[in-house]
Amino acid sequence: MSLSTDDHVRVTACNQAPTRPDGEFVLYWMIAHRRARWNFSLDRAVAWSRELNKPLVVLEALRTGYRWASDRIHRFIIDGMRDNSAAFASTPALYHPYVEPKADHGQGLLAALASRACVVVTDDFPCFFLPRMVSAAADALSVRLEQVDANGVYPMRATDRLFNRAVDLRRHLQKTIHPYLTEFPRADPFDAELPRLDALPSDITERWPRASEALLAGKESLDSLPIDHSVPPVPDRPGGSRRAAEILDRFFDDRLVHYADGTRDLMDRPHSALSPYLHLGHISAHEIFHRVVERERWTPDDLSTDTPRGKREGWWGMSAEAESFLDELITWREIGYNRCCHQANYADFDALPDWALKTLDDHRDDPRPTTYTLEQFEQAQTHDRLWNAAQTELKQFGSIHSYVRMLWGKKVLHWTERPEDALKILIELNNKYALDGRNPNSYSGIMWCFGRFDRAWGPEREIFGKVRYMTSDSTARKFKVTEYQRTYRPDAAQGSLFG
Repeated sequence: MSLSTDDHVRVTACNQAPTRPDGEFVLYWMIAHRRARWNFSLDRAVAWSRELNKPLVVLEALRTGYRWASDRIHRFIIDGMRDNSAAFASTPALYHPYVEPKADHGQGLLAALASRACVVVTDDFPCFFLPRMVSAAADALSVRLEQVDANGVYPMRATDRLFNRAVDLRRHLQKTIHPYLTEFPRADPFDAELPRLDALPSDITERWPRASEALLAGKESLDSLPIDHSVPPVPDRPGGSRRAAEILDRFFDDRLVHYADGTRDLMDRPHSALSPYLHLGHISAHEIFHRVVERERWTPDDLSTDTPRGKREGWWGMSAEAESFLDELITWREIGYNRCCHQANYADFDALPDWALKTLDDHRDDPRPTTYTLEQFEQAQTHDRLWNAAQTELKQFGSIHSYVRMLWGKKVLHWTERPEDALKILIELNNKYALDGRNPNSYSGIMWCFGRFDRAWGPEREIFGKVRYMTSDSTARKFKVTEYQRTYRPDAAQGSLFG
C-alpha cells in the first residue's frame, strides 16, 4: 500500500489534523487486526515509517471496561499478544502490549503516545464499541489518525450499497472483485530496514507498563482484573497467530477436501474452526485465501467470464470444496461486514427487513407453547435436549455447531414472549460466551433467525409468521443427534474438542 494513495478505498482519514514529520515515531494503534503479518494496517504504518524515516511503535492495549469482558475473551486476546510479542521481537518495530489492571488505568496512554507521534494508524473494524472509540480518539488527537480496513478480501468501503441477500452480494462480487484479488497485504511487512527505537520514554512505561511475560505466557492469573471470572477460557483452545496457523494447516490437510460433502453426524465437522481467530484478527482472510489459491493452482484469470448470476458454484473456477469454503469466507462473512459498516443500527430489532418486522408484529400476540427467562436459557434449562446441548456447547467451548446454531436462535424466538426480547437474549448469550461473538458475522447469524438475509417463507405459522421455521425434530431427522446430546449434557464434565 503506497503513501501516494491517500484516497485508497481501504484507508480512511479519521480527522483533519496534520502529520508531524518532526515527531519521534509512527504509531500503529492495533485494536482489531491483531497480527504481525498479512495486515494492511501494519503495511500502512510501515510505509509511513519509511516515508518519514522514523521508528515504528506498535501499541496493542486491552482494556477491562468493555461489555462482556471475561477470562475467556481476555485470555484469548492475551494469547495473541504473546504471539505478537515474539513476532515483533525480530523486527525493527517496538511492540508495547498493555493490559489494563483496573478500570480506566489505561486512560491517557494513546494520547501520551500520539503527542509524540508523526501519524497514528489504526484498524477499521465496523462492529462493537470500536467505531465509537476510534471516533472519540479522532476528535481528541491533534495528529493525523487513519484507519485501515484489513478485514476481508473485498474492501468494506468499495461500495456503499447494502446487500439484503447473499445472492445479491455474490452477483456484485462476480462483477467487481477481480481488482482486489491481486492486492494483498504483505506476508513479511519488514522486508527492508527501518529506524529503530530502543525503548519508550520512562514516563510512559512507568505509568503504563508493558504486560509481564508471565501474564502473556498464561502463568499469571487473571483473578485480579475487574472482569467476569464466571466465563472461563475454553480448554485447549488458546488464541494467537501461532495456534491459528496450526488450525489452518490442519484444515487444509484433513478437512477442506470434505467441505462440500455434507455430513449427517453433528460430531463430524469439516468446518475450519478459524472463526474466533478471524474475529480477533489473529489470522487474515487474505492469508487463508492465498492458501486456497496455492492449493488450487489458481489465478484471478480463472474467474468465470459468464454473465454474473449470483450462483454459488462455478464462478471461481476451483474445486467444489474450495468454492464452498470461499462462499463462507468471502460471501457470507463479508455480507456481515457490509451491513455493520453501512448501517449503524445493525443490531437493532427495527433494522430487520420490513417484511420480517410486519410478520413478526402480526404474530406477536400468538400464544407461546412455553416461555423461558434469560437465566433459564443461559443455564440450558429448557425441555428440549438438543437446544440444551447447543447452549452447553456454547458455554463450555465458545461455539455451536453451525447448523444447530440456527436452531438455537430460532427456538429462543419461539419460546420468548416478544421477538424484541428474543433478540436481546440471543445477543447477550452469544456475546458473553462465543469466542467469535461481538463480530459482524455473529450479528448476521442472530439476525438471520429473524429474517435478515432471508426471504418470506410459507406456510405462515404462529409466532414466526413468514420467518423461516425450524424444529428440533426436523433437525434430528436431518442429523445424527444422539452423541451430540450426550456429549453436551448440561451436567456433563468439560472435555475438549480442540486439543
